[in-house]
Amino acid sequence: MGNPMKQILSAALVDLSLALRNVLRQKRRAGFALAIIAGGVISLLLAGGFIQWVLDTMRESTIHSQLGHIQVVRPGYYEKGIADPYRYLLPEGSKAETQIRETPSVLAVTPRLSFTGLISLGDATLSFMGDGVDPVGEAHFAKYFFVEQGDRLSADDPTGIVIGQGLATNLGAKVGDTLVLMTTTAKGGMNAHDVHIRGIFFTSEKSYDDSAIQVPIQLVRKLIKVQGATSWLVVLGDTGKTDGTLASLRQSLDPQAFHLAPWYDLADFYNKTVMLFQRQVLVVKLLIGMIIVLSISNTLSMAVVERTSEIGTAMAIGVRRKGILRLFVFEGVFLGVLGGVLGVLIGWALSLIVSAIGIPMPPPPGMESDFTGEITVNWRMAVDAMVVAIVTTLLASVAPAWKASRMNIVDALRHQR
Repeated sequence: MGNPMKQILSAALVDLSLALRNVLRQKRRAGFALAIIAGGVISLLLAGGFIQWVLDTMRESTIHSQLGHIQVVRPGYYEKGIADPYRYLLPEGSKAETQIRETPSVLAVTPRLSFTGLISLGDATLSFMGDGVDPVGEAHFAKYFFVEQGDRLSADDPTGIVIGQGLATNLGAKVGDTLVLMTTTAKGGMNAHDVHIRGIFFTSEKSYDDSAIQVPIQLVRKLIKVQGATSWLVVLGDTGKTDGTLASLRQSLDPQAFHLAPWYDLADFYNKTVMLFQRQVLVVKLLIGMIIVLSISNTLSMAVVERTSEIGTAMAIGVRRKGILRLFVFEGVFLGVLGGVLGVLIGWALSLIVSAIGIPMPPPPGMESDFTGEITVNWRMAVDAMVVAIVTTLLASVAPAWKASRMNIVDALRHQR
């Protein structure tokens, strides 16, 4: 390392030391600035943490109530299978299904046989979107598939179904009622079967609950007169392993026979909700950033006025204007770093306390059950909040620092004399 570089580093260290001393000697002003920065960071973490918890809960609910982590279907099913799903059936008990089950990160594989039709109770008849499911395999979806009345599907009750809350309300149905399911067979004929309601469920997606039913898959196969399933839902032990497992399965399965889709490609409502909340968090960041910029800029401007004579003396003994500029910029950065660290620590601690106590929340639209909210703060949010604190204080310090470095030496020395 050459001498010029050593000189630059030495000068920077001196400026940093002076900036830190200036911050510490103005305890009242520094405390006020730190309170503003830390308060902004805490607000950002708590607001963002609550939104993150909502999104995490919605993600897991979407995965564990409807989609699974990965869906395995026939190629072309998503493009053409909605109109003619029974041309894209997966075989029952195939080697591919066994291979998927034996993948280390896979917790379970459960078949789904999608179908549509009409459901009748007395004089009321409505359309429905149904899933034929394995009552035993569906145990892996129990956490976020809420049965508010009655019981879940049972292998011992082949004609018992569960019905979405909105659909049950529109039909005027209750647990124990006998309904008639009417659907089209794979060859175009009509078929019907009497069923009874075992339970009424709800999920995080009201539009799904308004039209959905779940039926034992053997009964659906009997109704439609087919074997197999329209999809296999792959459930993992950890959502974070979705991409790795997806890549592994795509390498091991024949792409001509199987198409694999991750949950995030299918969760349209979730993806739109994420985009909406990201915009809201961005607005919060901008508002907090503006508050910090205006407050810190005002605080440093007052410091420049009070230290005018000091600035004039420093320039008179040979400190260059760039040195004065760096000094005040470093002071702003120090405030940002200290306030950011303080805010992250307090915000993280508050998130743990609030989550332990819980946030009572009213029922979401279309649901009857309230819930308890939490605040999830992760390291990415902490880093993001630190960046906001440092960048905003850096921006806030530029104007006061420029003003201080542009002072006339003689006028500065005469200040308040």
